[in-house]
Amino acid sequence: MKTLERISNFFGSTFAIWVILFAVLSYLIPSGFTWLAAYITPLLGIIMFGMGLTLSTQDFKEALRRPKEVGIGVLGQFTIMPLLAFALATLLPVPPEVAVGVILVGCCPGGTSSNVMTFLSKGDTALSVAITAVSTVLAPIITPALVLLFASQWLPVSASSLFVSIVQIVLVPIVLGLLVKGLLKEKAEAGAKAIPLVSVIGIVAIVAAVVSTSQAQIAETGALIFAIVVLHNVLGYLVGLGLGKLLNMQPEQQKAVSIEVGMQNSGLGATLASAHFSPLAAVPSAIFSVWHNISGPIIATIYRKHQEKQEQQAIADKKSA
Repeated sequence: MKTLERISNFFGSTFAIWVILFAVLSYLIPSGFTWLAAYITPLLGIIMFGMGLTLSTQDFKEALRRPKEVGIGVLGQFTIMPLLAFALATLLPVPPEVAVGVILVGCCPGGTSSNVMTFLSKGDTALSVAITAVSTVLAPIITPALVLLFASQWLPVSASSLFVSIVQIVLVPIVLGLLVKGLLKEKAEAGAKAIPLVSVIGIVAIVAAVVSTSQAQIAETGALIFAIVVLHNVLGYLVGLGLGKLLNMQPEQQKAVSIEVGMQNSGLGATLASAHFSPLAAVPSAIFSVWHNISGPIIATIYRKHQEKQEQQAIADKKSA
């Protein structure tokens, strides 16, 4: 088990490398990865089951203990990113499928990567986990409603079908994970140590499936989609940080909200796009998966170094006083 844990931690810490590597391979050799498209939905279900194993009642108690901070994060998640996505899709010349794909990933809840990045930034990790948990539980209702509101001018949207899919591939696996954890306790906690490995394999496979099945379209519009994804993600970090500052949150809380807003559950976006729209609509989510594993560590490092600089300055000021 310790060997498995070490392997899992290794793959978890090198997540970005594997996502980028297989995104490139699936683009260059698409025929070797298209078969994965049939497994996108079950793969995400497995990832969400793993998320359920890592959650605890304490994460939801945190939401009850700090409703204001968690509410700000969840509200930012479901307003800032959808509005930014809609603005980018409206202002830039993209095909309808890409516009819907950008909006879809913008309407998704936060992903578990945000919790890791918040920790690395020396932010409020407990708040980050609580925001992710609450936004994920609310996703079956809020995500379809937002997609219907913002994306229906480009393509027909069935909010009820999206609701059913999110319940099946997100809510049910998470609840099952929580139940298994509650029943098996120590055994489940031991098994949860393999979750980073499972998550890496799952997300890498989803990205490879989407990229391989949309290789021709990516060759035509990939640069524009990448630019939109980068703008969307970076603006999410900045506006999320601004929201925290505007509402007088503590610096650690500001970082948590910024990262929660900027990072999405792109695996869910890719799965929903593939199931309900088209392979091309899933491309923004796939590129988001690649990009936020690059931008996440960068923003976490910037936030951490800024805090360390402030701490050093405070020490220097104290000595000189």
